[in-house]
Amino acid sequence: MKKKPTIHEVAARAGVGLGTVSRVLNNHPSVRPETRARVLRAVEELGYTPNPHARRIAGGRSYTVSALLPFVATEFYRRLVEGIESVLLEKRYDLALFPILSQARLRRYLESTTLAYLTDGLILASYDLTEHFEEGRLPTDRPVVLVDAKNPRYDSVYLDNALGGRLAGAYLARYPGTVFAIKVEEEPDRAFRHTVFAERMAGFQEALRAAGRPFSEEQLYVTRLSPEGGRLALRHFLEKASPPLNIFAGADQVALGVLEEAERLGLTLGTEVRVLGFDGHPFAEEVGLSTIAQPVEAMGARAAQLLLERMRGYQGPPREVRFEPVLVERASTGTPPAALYVP
Repeated sequence: MKKKPTIHEVAARAGVGLGTVSRVLNNHPSVRPETRARVLRAVEELGYTPNPHARRIAGGRSYTVSALLPFVATEFYRRLVEGIESVLLEKRYDLALFPILSQARLRRYLESTTLAYLTDGLILASYDLTEHFEEGRLPTDRPVVLVDAKNPRYDSVYLDNALGGRLAGAYLARYPGTVFAIKVEEEPDRAFRHTVFAERMAGFQEALRAAGRPFSEEQLYVTRLSPEGGRLALRHFLEKASPPLNIFAGADQVALGVLEEAERLGLTLGTEVRVLGFDGHPFAEEVGLSTIAQPVEAMGARAAQLLLERMRGYQGPPREVRFEPVLVERASTGTPPAALYVP
């Protein structure tokens, strides 16, 4: 049986004395941030598990909040983290990011001893990992808030993605020409199962049905979250119908590829090809992309506020905060008809 790492090994790995390690584990405020970070890194690398009972007796805080999120190098998560930090920094809390990235790292975060669960609070972004645990609860007694996801056991901050899909469907249904849609596929191994793209597409098809616009599987293209996926989708749609084409891309990043491919093929945006994205990322304005915008920074900030309230002792029932998306019209969809299109 593998021997558990000791506090002495943590001190040696971090290059500090036992007293410093003890102060970090007891959340003593006198430790310099860089020293605290070095000790916590050693704790994580060694898999050292401090005595939680002793930590509670000490009554201190780490003044650090964990954020478990699928990725870090995307526009959505950059904006989300910016929103979270805007609130935490005001209260002098640090934010420690724990990207899942892979099945291997996911398994690591299913262990209750990981450092992510030992900070003062936890924000879980997009992927609800509670299904992996007994009784659907994360292995921590610290406050937890979900953002871009919802769970009845925890405070949740989320966007009404189905409403966004309905906005997109009702909008594109006004135009003449065939309506197409691009759905971002879920991870094939379901390690990062997510439902927002499915919710967007369900709302979109619901609005088309309400408008009397037919929509078949041949009008749906499934691809990965990338501009390349958008480029491939447009080529596929052009094999199915002649312009004008009305395309709902499930994400701005995919819509960007549609715009680039339309320009390469010499198609006129706003007339021959109309493109509507989803997310409202800053680059959408730069390229003239119409989009269903979501307030990502505001969602992150609200999640941080809920977590701080829990950390200060709020004991009320789980709260749900629902945000609504808005339609932003730009050149990529041209000028919509004054009346609904009648096929």
